[in-house]
Amino acid sequence: MSSENAALSSRKLTGYEFYHRILGSPKYVVAPMVDQSELAWRIFSRRHGAHIAYTPMINSKHYSAVKNKGFREANFSILNKEEGNSKIDRPLIVQFCGNDPDQLLKSAKLLEDHCDAVDLNLGCPQDIAKRGNYGAFLQDDWDLIYRIINTLHLNLKIPVTAKFRVFSTVEKTVEYAKMLERAGAQILTCHGRTREQRGVLAGLADWSKIKAVKEAVSVPVFANGNILYFSDVDACLEATGADAVMSAEGNLYNPAIFRPGLLSLANSEENEADSSPNEHESQPEHISDNPSAETSPGLDMGETTKFSSEHLPIADLALEYLEIVKQLKTPTEWSAIKGHLFKVLRPGFVKHTDLRDRLGKIPSPKAKPNMDEPVEPKGGFDQAEGIVQELKERLENDMLEAEKEGKAGIKVDPETGRRIVPHWLSQPYFRPPPPPPPPNKRSKKDIREYLDARKEEKERETQEASDKVAPL
Repeated sequence: MSSENAALSSRKLTGYEFYHRILGSPKYVVAPMVDQSELAWRIFSRRHGAHIAYTPMINSKHYSAVKNKGFREANFSILNKEEGNSKIDRPLIVQFCGNDPDQLLKSAKLLEDHCDAVDLNLGCPQDIAKRGNYGAFLQDDWDLIYRIINTLHLNLKIPVTAKFRVFSTVEKTVEYAKMLERAGAQILTCHGRTREQRGVLAGLADWSKIKAVKEAVSVPVFANGNILYFSDVDACLEATGADAVMSAEGNLYNPAIFRPGLLSLANSEENEADSSPNEHESQPEHISDNPSAETSPGLDMGETTKFSSEHLPIADLALEYLEIVKQLKTPTEWSAIKGHLFKVLRPGFVKHTDLRDRLGKIPSPKAKPNMDEPVEPKGGFDQAEGIVQELKERLENDMLEAEKEGKAGIKVDPETGRRIVPHWLSQPYFRPPPPPPPPNKRSKKDIREYLDARKEEKERETQEASDKVAPL
């Protein structure tokens, strides 16, 4: 080991030195997502261009409890030696939530040898976070946040980072970010929405506030919000000056969203393929690549070939993900598997609703089968895989029929600029905006009825997917 490397290994890197030397200067980031950014999905996302990924949020109160060894293993498996593995799961940031500095430190200490950094969740806006006083609901107590981050900064071998939401004003948002930096946060992820912007009221993220944060701090800044296409990544980086872009729902509905960046890198760096983290040599023997998405039909887009690498056949993507799940020793929660399938396959399920319904009726391996429709719980995975295979056959037939009619390609709406993507290809999900308040005394009631209807629609779409899933 050279004297320079020896010196680096003896101290904790911070700020941009950490960002460049340890993380490898990432630009494309998979967000922490409860029940959705699990190991299998992180591996899958990296294959398709993601540079770095976060774990799902881990509750430090439960993780730090001595008697909760089962909870620990379920949230981050150390025994299987796959999560945080240098060959298949790095770079990796583990995210915790909580409001007790000592509990957070104890939890982080347990995993500091299995990741590159730990992140404090200051962005979760959900009701469960409000009840537990964590996530975005800590932003009213700046002194506590400072103590938490500073405690982690001073006592961990690895850096601490923070993901937060903006305030209603630029000025308060900037002061908040500067406080997080003073406390010791080495990377700041700024979600350009306020605590109140969630669900059907999410609206657009404010990139101008992210830009103000970037200009006010000296540590790397990741931008989060409004990422539906790969073109949005460059637009966001240019508008905000951020060092990287984080995607949550964009990644869930289209795991190939970062793929154009991966292909661009491959084209610009000749003879570098052997060093790619996606090669067989860089993975344990039981984890193999699946190039099916590379060679599948449905990628001939005519005049819109520039979009082809970003919109891949959804059935092939789903099968590739399921293959990773099968190859891993670390078990993947059924709720996570089901949630991913409903999101990735959503365009196809809009037409082939019978397959969506069949997938929804597959019981959890932990649940008792319906007495009227007895199903072996342990066979649920095979049933899901069979449904995806059947959907793949139907979609390929749909594509062939569309090709005969000259309607198989991706088109761009000249008025809106929005892409019109065939239902057999991966694509973002556009949430319908809430209606403007009607000009009458029943406006609040009408809006509530609309929101309740949208909630019911969402529940039908997810078809028994875990109610724990929530964008942070």
